[in-house]
Amino acid sequence: MDSRVPPRPPEPRPRRRDRHGRGMRGPVAPPQVPLAASRAEAFIDLVHDSVDRLERRWPQLSDVEFTVREVPPPDGSDQDGGSSWDDGTVPLGRLVTAGGRRPARIVIYRRPVEIRTKSRDERALLIHEVVVEQVAELLGLAPESVDPRYGQD
Repeated sequence: MDSRVPPRPPEPRPRRRDRHGRGMRGPVAPPQVPLAASRAEAFIDLVHDSVDRLERRWPQLSDVEFTVREVPPPDGSDQDGGSSWDDGTVPLGRLVTAGGRRPARIVIYRRPVEIRTKSRDERALLIHEVVVEQVAELLGLAPESVDPRYGQD
């Protein structure tokens, strides 16, 4: 009988090419390209664009906190003292007034806005309208005073 140990199988080499000889695949798009941004990140960017546009005209908005949430709370109240919505419509945004050491905050609800729009351009317009309406409520002005182009797009 033969008592030899069978040879050890060779360790696999690291793959340098795929089976079709084209090389390993890399990411579909580099991180700086908008395709790599999630829908939520793209939405937040649109809100920031709208706020930046308004802050040039209204510098006091730099003290206001702008946030994005997925959906409004189911009971219509905000944990920070926002008002409730009783008319059955889902709000697209909400103003939470300043209180104590807490700054005023404007909340934009992502999912209701996305449901009402079909394209990125429509979404950007609706976001800007919501931001303008909430800023107008905060400042006690008409939306047309906050942004003269309000409602024209």
